Amino acid sequence: MKKITFLLAAFMLLATAKTNGQENQECIIKYNLFKGDYLSKKYNESFDNWMYLMDNCKDLSVYIYKYGSTLAEDVKKSPALAKRVYEQRLQYFPDKDPAKVHSDYATYLIKNKLATDDEIFELLEKAYKISPQDMGAKNIYRYFQGVTDKYKDVNPQKVFDTYDDVLESVGEKLDDYTKKINDLTKDSTKTLSNKEKRYLRIYTVNSKALGQIESGLDAMISEIATCERLIPIYTRDFETFKNDAVWLRRAVSRMFNKGCQEDPLFEKLAKAYAEATPSPDSYSFYAGILEKNGDSKGAADMREKAFQLETDPLKKAKYKLQFAEAALKRGQLSKARSLARESLSFNPNYGKAYLLIGRAYQTSVNNCGDDEFEKRMVYAAALRQAQKAYSVDPSVSTVAPKYIRNYRANLPSKKVIFTAGKSEGQSHTIKCWIGETVKIQSSGK
Repeated sequence: MKKITFLLAAFMLLATAKTNGQENQECIIKYNLFKGDYLSKKYNESFDNWMYLMDNCKDLSVYIYKYGSTLAEDVKKSPALAKRVYEQRLQYFPDKDPAKVHSDYATYLIKNKLATDDEIFELLEKAYKISPQDMGAKNIYRYFQGVTDKYKDVNPQKVFDTYDDVLESVGEKLDDYTKKINDLTKDSTKTLSNKEKRYLRIYTVNSKALGQIESGLDAMISEIATCERLIPIYTRDFETFKNDAVWLRRAVSRMFNKGCQEDPLFEKLAKAYAEATPSPDSYSFYAGILEKNGDSKGAADMREKAFQLETDPLKKAKYKLQFAEAALKRGQLSKARSLARESLSFNPNYGKAYLLIGRAYQTSVNNCGDDEFEKRMVYAAALRQAQKAYSVDPSVSTVAPKYIRNYRANLPSKKVIFTAGKSEGQSHTIKCWIGETVKIQSSGK
């Protein structure tokens, strides 16, 4: 009897294995047919084989879902089928680009109005927790907007922490695109291949989008992160986090960016940050404390120490620009320009450095000319800097046009140019420390 039972079990196992083998073979045949038709853009012909795979071979290949999303969304235009593609992919291939899949799923649901705000936020939160860098730029912004709306009154610290995380992620992506753009454009005599042109276009579009996100995040946080809100929070939490380098860096940065340096807490935070982690960043902030306390030489030495410790050219450029900002605030305009130009020697496509030079020129309008014509021609030099920023750095494409419009509107009018005995298109050298030669142009009025 035992022998009969054993033989029966063995037969059933063999039959099951044979059936599974046949099914697997059928899956492979269907998959190859589907893939062949899909890659040949025979989308309608590929549909039946794809549906067989969706029903019977769900974990065979992630391309069932990568290719299938096109069939569901663009060919069949079926929301139910599209949702099934995303959900099955997340179920059977949870480790294949999960952050991007959650983010793309949220985008599809938003576009087709198929989910509530809470459901969208839940998907974006999952994507964010896995990898913010793999989320779409618009969804990074949407997620932060959701966090802001939800927590700004009950837990502003969560909003600040999320902002810092998101901004760091955006900054890393921007730096990556900047390096790639710089590599492709560093040799102006080189003719780019079609492939390189395509990549440059992609990097430029993505950098522009991230720059817009950065501006949007700053606008959102500026409403919440006021000195009146920050100081009580950081005072309360200082003892808990006084040795936490990340917390200190973020607290010091936010206090600095919001102009809260006059409060004694800023000096306390900056000193603690420098002690917790001697680094280019902490030394740079500590230099500001020395400057504030009248030790200009100590501040300059500390800034130079910070700069020398840094090895990444893009970060060196940012430090030089920070020094330029500090010089501009002190009214040291020529020094600010010099430092901004040094910044450009490390990152030639650094739009913010060109914008700073333009701002320095604008500050000198009333001091660099004897009459209205000469004074207004200073705006031509500022305009050239803003236009250069816009042309080389897609990440400032949101802010640069504002400067361009302002400078152009303040150029001399046609009447002022005529009264000065000049003509548009002629060269004009600006007086005082600027000393630049520009083409005469009018505001159009």
